[in-house]
Amino acid sequence: MACDGKVLRRAINRLEQQKQRHEAIQEARREEVYRRIPRIARIDAQLRESIIGIIGTALKNGADPVPAISVLRDKNLDLQAEREELLRSYGYPSGYLDFGPQCKKCGDTGYAGMEMCDCLKELYREEQIKELSNLLNLGSQSFDSFEFDLYSDKPWPGVGISPRENMELVYEVCLDYARKFGKYHLNNLLLCGGTGLGKTFLSACIAREVSNRGFSVVYDTAVNVFAQFEEQKFSRDSDDSRDAKDETRRYLACDLLILDDLGTEMTTSFIQSALYQIINSRLVSGRRTIISTNLSEQELQQRYTPQIASRILGEYRKLPFFGTDLRIVKKNKQ
Repeated sequence: MACDGKVLRRAINRLEQQKQRHEAIQEARREEVYRRIPRIARIDAQLRESIIGIIGTALKNGADPVPAISVLRDKNLDLQAEREELLRSYGYPSGYLDFGPQCKKCGDTGYAGMEMCDCLKELYREEQIKELSNLLNLGSQSFDSFEFDLYSDKPWPGVGISPRENMELVYEVCLDYARKFGKYHLNNLLLCGGTGLGKTFLSACIAREVSNRGFSVVYDTAVNVFAQFEEQKFSRDSDDSRDAKDETRRYLACDLLILDDLGTEMTTSFIQSALYQIINSRLVSGRRTIISTNLSEQELQQRYTPQIASRILGEYRKLPFFGTDLRIVKKNKQ
């Protein structure tokens, strides 16, 4: 699984903030108890001094400190028992000052060995949903909320089946693609058809499902994507260029890229080159891509170079969208 560096940084920052809050609560408890029960402060100082002293002596002499620590632990049992009794007598629960990390598995570092810990994975998942929500306006978009009755059940001219029948097929492919992501027999999807037919909605459904399963997902419009490539190439501002470079890396390295509204961008030789880089590099590396467009196959072939068109039409599973604009359907139902 590839991690989105931008999202991962935010998740790590949240983990650090949680750790700091946890430590602040611990320190506040300690100060409160020491103020009310000075004897506990002295006990803790004794315990710290004795353990530091015995370890220092053992290391200085080149001896194994473990046996000495075991002896010290036994000697300190009376102090620890007194400490617990004092806490109880003042109404504090057992273990009130027994501090430790929130996550026992990783010690609040976010990593257990070389593996990302579940605590950081959950923060990463939450941050990725926020990222997608900002762009896709994620709200009710889920496979469970898909409304088939918005599509006509009457045969569509020149197609032979109704928009509803077609969407049932498209829906099943999208659902399987999302829930079996990485193991599904289709790597790339081409969602094509007119505006207002549910392409972005289903893209959002896939993005949510795949993200919830722990994969990195980047969604953006073609206009924004190519603007970042241009910024990286031509900007004279080093900060803007660096930020754009980070963005373009995300497009190339994420587990799933959803490129929305292909065909709305200006078609220049530079943009053709950037699009080829995205499509070809992701195909070569085996990373999954979903492209959404209002263009027909013929329009794709006319607009883009043969190298681009052949890769899209040859390597992507085409899912056609047709019918009446759903915005109009909903308006007429009101």
